[in-house]
Amino acid sequence: MADTSEKSWDSSSAKSFSTSSASDAAKPTENSPLLSSSSSSIGIDVPTHSDEFSGLPAADAKILREQVNVPPVNVGVLTVYRYATTVDKCLVILAFGLAIVEGCVKALMPLVFGAITETFTNYFRGMNNPMYYGSQAYNETSFYNESTHYNETSYYESTEKYSMYDDSFERISPEEFQRRVNFLALFFVYIGIADFLFSYSATFLFIDRGEVLCARIKENYLAAILRQNIGYFDKLGSGEITTRISSDTILIQEGMSEKLGYITENLSIMVAAFVIGFVFNYKLTFIMMSIAVVIGVTFYVASNRMSKYFTLSLNGASAGASVAEEVLSSIRNVHAFQMQDRLAEKYNAFLLISEHWALRAGAAIGVVTGVMWLGVYSDDALGFWQGSRFLARGEISVGSIITVLAAMVEGTFAITNITPHFRSVANGLAAANKIFTTIDRESAIDTYSTSGTILPEIKGDIELKHVRFIYPSRPTVTVLPDYSLKIPAGKTIALVGASGSGKSTIVGLLERFYSPLGGQVLIDGHDITDLNVKWLRQQIALVSQEPTLFGCSIFENIAHGLIGTKYEHASVIEKRVLVIKACTMANAMVFIDTLPEGLETNVGERGFLLSGGQKQRIAIARAIVGDPRILLLDEATSALDTKSEGVVQEALDRASKDRTTIVIAHRLSTIKDADNIVVMRRGEIVEQGTHDELIAKRGNYYDLVKAQTLEAAEEKSKEEREAELATDQVEMELDEKAVEMSDLTKQQTRLTRVRTTNSSIFDAAVEDEVREYSTWELIKFLAKLSEEEKALNITGMIASGIQGLGYPSLGLFFGRCVQAFNYIPDYERMLSEIRIFAGLFFMLAMVEFGASILALGIFAYAGQKLVRRVRMGTFKQIIRQDISFFDRDENSTGALTSTLASDGQAVDGLSGATFGRILNSGMIVVSSMVLSLIVAWQLALVCGACVPILIGAGYYRFHVLTKFQQEAKKSHLVSAAYACEATSAIKTVVSLTRESDVMQTYHETMDEQLRKSRVKSNASAFWYGVAQGMIYMIMALAFWFGSLYIKNGTYNIFQFYVTFMSVVYGAQSAGIIFSFAPDMGKAYEATAHMKALYDMEPVIDVWSSEGEVPENVQGNIDFKDVHFRYPTRMQVPVLRGLNLSIKKGQYVALVGSSGCGKSTTIGLLESFYRPQRGQVLLDGQDVSKLNVNAYRSHIAMVQQEPVLYAGSIRENVLLGSLEPVTEEQIVAACQKANIHDFIMSLPDGYDTLCGSKGALLSGGQKQRVAIARALIRDPKILLLDEATSALDNESEKVVQAALDAAAKGRTTIAVAHRLSSIQRADVIYVFDGGVVLESGTHQELLAKRGRYYELVKLQALEAGA
Repeated sequence: MADTSEKSWDSSSAKSFSTSSASDAAKPTENSPLLSSSSSSIGIDVPTHSDEFSGLPAADAKILREQVNVPPVNVGVLTVYRYATTVDKCLVILAFGLAIVEGCVKALMPLVFGAITETFTNYFRGMNNPMYYGSQAYNETSFYNESTHYNETSYYESTEKYSMYDDSFERISPEEFQRRVNFLALFFVYIGIADFLFSYSATFLFIDRGEVLCARIKENYLAAILRQNIGYFDKLGSGEITTRISSDTILIQEGMSEKLGYITENLSIMVAAFVIGFVFNYKLTFIMMSIAVVIGVTFYVASNRMSKYFTLSLNGASAGASVAEEVLSSIRNVHAFQMQDRLAEKYNAFLLISEHWALRAGAAIGVVTGVMWLGVYSDDALGFWQGSRFLARGEISVGSIITVLAAMVEGTFAITNITPHFRSVANGLAAANKIFTTIDRESAIDTYSTSGTILPEIKGDIELKHVRFIYPSRPTVTVLPDYSLKIPAGKTIALVGASGSGKSTIVGLLERFYSPLGGQVLIDGHDITDLNVKWLRQQIALVSQEPTLFGCSIFENIAHGLIGTKYEHASVIEKRVLVIKACTMANAMVFIDTLPEGLETNVGERGFLLSGGQKQRIAIARAIVGDPRILLLDEATSALDTKSEGVVQEALDRASKDRTTIVIAHRLSTIKDADNIVVMRRGEIVEQGTHDELIAKRGNYYDLVKAQTLEAAEEKSKEEREAELATDQVEMELDEKAVEMSDLTKQQTRLTRVRTTNSSIFDAAVEDEVREYSTWELIKFLAKLSEEEKALNITGMIASGIQGLGYPSLGLFFGRCVQAFNYIPDYERMLSEIRIFAGLFFMLAMVEFGASILALGIFAYAGQKLVRRVRMGTFKQIIRQDISFFDRDENSTGALTSTLASDGQAVDGLSGATFGRILNSGMIVVSSMVLSLIVAWQLALVCGACVPILIGAGYYRFHVLTKFQQEAKKSHLVSAAYACEATSAIKTVVSLTRESDVMQTYHETMDEQLRKSRVKSNASAFWYGVAQGMIYMIMALAFWFGSLYIKNGTYNIFQFYVTFMSVVYGAQSAGIIFSFAPDMGKAYEATAHMKALYDMEPVIDVWSSEGEVPENVQGNIDFKDVHFRYPTRMQVPVLRGLNLSIKKGQYVALVGSSGCGKSTTIGLLESFYRPQRGQVLLDGQDVSKLNVNAYRSHIAMVQQEPVLYAGSIRENVLLGSLEPVTEEQIVAACQKANIHDFIMSLPDGYDTLCGSKGALLSGGQKQRVAIARALIRDPKILLLDEATSALDNESEKVVQAALDAAAKGRTTIAVAHRLSSIQRADVIYVFDGGVVLESGTHQELLAKRGRYYELVKLQALEAGA
């Protein structure tokens, strides 16, 4: 085997552009990265992406188009082998060769079958001669096997002549008859051994290389994603990327693994069988080939349709996955606003698209399968009818007729066996189309490119000269019309202005996230478009407004900042010294030292285990650890509390020395010492100068400063008073339980939990049971889900049963036709008899044609309904879970999105054509065994005794694959979650130039998966080979044992052939059932996951109707001795006996340092969690005893990091209301949030799309839309968690006034770091260490000269201002 540890991606392999994509790249066509252009007739259209740039000048349109254009590519079977090494190619060619040889061996069956029929016919004709045994009833019926698994390949060589059926024939003695049969039976043994070796080897090679090459495709796809320019992601959700890399690549693997081997084997059978037919009688073969041609044409047309429909179906599913990813990544917001049902319907809309096209694909499969069966049985009719006519003319022998007929039927039947496996290949190619479209896309700004100048040193002089810029996703809005600015090296420049004025755009252009339409961006006099992209980004450190951390330790997160520096490959000890230094500068060591594992603490997905301020300080440490020449701070301290901000700002001031720094700030206190402050408005510079110069001008900057000025205190603040909390009995108990349960929490497995009845919330959080389900439980579960299609499924089963009865019917008709040959030399009687049964064969063909179309059509319909119901139900169950469920590492957004995609796909793999084939095979097993026991029970029992061995081999393979799927599922979830994390934070990844680092980690993950899977793949292939070879062993036994009974006269030829063929058909059909073992294994595992999820009952259940419904809500809130720890961090106390009281209508502010419990208090108010001890009361009622939906309907929340969803601004605002609202109410809410004027300035107004996660709006714009969404709810309680942190001063003043007005008549609780926004609060609670340190009004707290007084002083811009 090839060395799988070999690094399977690099910058060259990831940039393998096909000829077709390169040529198409120049075309002005435009395909949406999210969905291909197509429409559905069911009323829900797959969006068509038109050329939005047609109204722009040609040069501008070309630049913008290059950033979003996705040229289509043509994907063939060979495309998926693009990343094969020489060793891989040799092994794949060997696998194809073995599959071809296996097919050729199986195709020799007609030769042996013809010889056997000739031998049996001659023997029984001899028995009718008195010189042998006297007259004997002659009712011999020859039965032949047309299954692809029937491998009779004995090549009978004899020097004896077989006479034509005239007046004489060869007479065979019983001893000679036994000798010949024994001789032929030995050939079955040899064939069984050969087939075992060939099928085992070919299957293992196909599976193993499929996994290896699919892993490389995954790696190159992720590498291609990471190299794309940022404009590409503006309309592409990370959920789609997760689906592509977790679900679609599995489809590719199936299409290039053993399924391709099965197709190759059957094609080999078809070709070899036709060759045999031509050798024996070319006339009859040519005549019968007419049916094969019809089948071939039907197959070709239907395959094209299937591929098209599957592609469109996958597009709908991928778009739905992006919706799901958006929802799951903002689950707190979803619960807070009770959006579950509305967003689920949005997800369902894309599932309907996927279902619509999948139904058409299923119908196409039904038609082509029906035509296949029509051809197979028509072959029998035509072969006997025309063959008997040739026989009457003396042009052919009986043996040749049977040989040609069996060859043509087996060749035609081989095509039918291709159908279900071809679906996998068609699915794989459809999935590969999207994958390779991305891989082959040439990025407009390629981070992997080695071209471009690398300067020996960089000073940091920056100049923007007449820069003109438009975002590719919003081509109608000019962001920078003509922007010029000089930034000398080593100076600090601050950019201030309203949201949307273009400040963050400057950062994006310097990082080369986008390309300007005109002008130049220069660094040290060099146009950055001429510099190497990766080198450029390594000279720049960026701290963005919403900090992104990765799911690893604090140390690893900060060490990412060393990539591209001389310390990148330094020892861990050296890196740790640098990291600790950076953490100290960023004031992060203060809280890191309090964590149980210090720098090794895992921050969780996107850093969710840390507060906003803690994440921001780690992001700052990551930026400065590498000592960059250029530092970009885009609201770098926006999430920090005042004390931390002061310390960090001093650190940033020190870090800014001797380097060029660009600061974007809304808090003007952070930039008053800047060398130059640039005030921007609508992409233009209004004024610039130092702080004092601009204050003196009393212009725009002066107004901004005035808006932020706080009342100043005259005396120095006294030294900070640390609150030393005595460890009370409650905290000691919680500590003990945390230690006891820490091991249990680590052992919890994903989605296999049911809630215990323990009354303690703490215990319920950690004492979950692990459930395993029996196969019968899972079958009942799926049957319940399919209850709506019960009648259809029953109809489909009946049709499938009728289809399965075709085999016994065929055997009877075949026997009667062979019996007719005994009438020779009375050719008229022979022809008359054969004409009757040829007609019956054709009738059977029509019945099978109708039954196949009906069965597969019904199962395709019912199957797709089930798949959509499964995905929808799973999605609803996931978003039903309480917030603690999503805090667990194994339930990351990427893992859950992957589960939605792959589990639904697994169920789909066991429905439709596959399910119909399994039922059909089951009916054949039952009917054939019953028939054989009736006809010749002794022979049936002996041969049937071997069938359990065959079934046992198939079942054990199924068992092996099921266990393997369980292990592979966990591994795939880890890799999929890692890929999702990297792509959802693409700007952070590329700014840190982490592409190679991400790919190295992903490669190691994939490599480990391959090593584990190889053992299981080998076992699976082995048992498949055993099942294949066992068929021929059963044949050998049947011929040997049956010949003994025939020789002594117990059975005649009719009884033997009916019994023999029934047993063999039953055995083969059992083998066919387990040939779908991989699909069954995946479906079993997926169903177990779904069943476990469906059985989960969250502690805080939004589906529950239990609990009191609060009436006449006033808004009085009380926290009584509340102790709380997050379920995933039970060792870390957050609230340690919190007591506070909020009266109705009060405006209350919560302030304090990061991590003191302010946001946790908001979470408890929203009923996201339950406290371990104490009570949270609403109007005197414990909120844990209230109905959660009724309770939350009175609350609205605006989070620190605004969350919007793909869709229009109107749709996002409407998500805030549970009741229908008018357009006037929407406008009023937006006016209060100061966003209406901006919305109306956009070409599409309220119908303007926000993009994935609101990517098309600036931070301030997103926040104001989020505020409008909260206001339209008209809540009794308004929770503002840093609601104005992302707003500029001008907007903040207006929005704050609107919030103040909105707060009248309702209880408002605001978490704030900007103290200017909460001066007029009725009560201000100062938090520290999980308790209230002091409280009072603004004036009262200033008079106390305590902690709050210090915070105010730290935020004052200037004394007396």
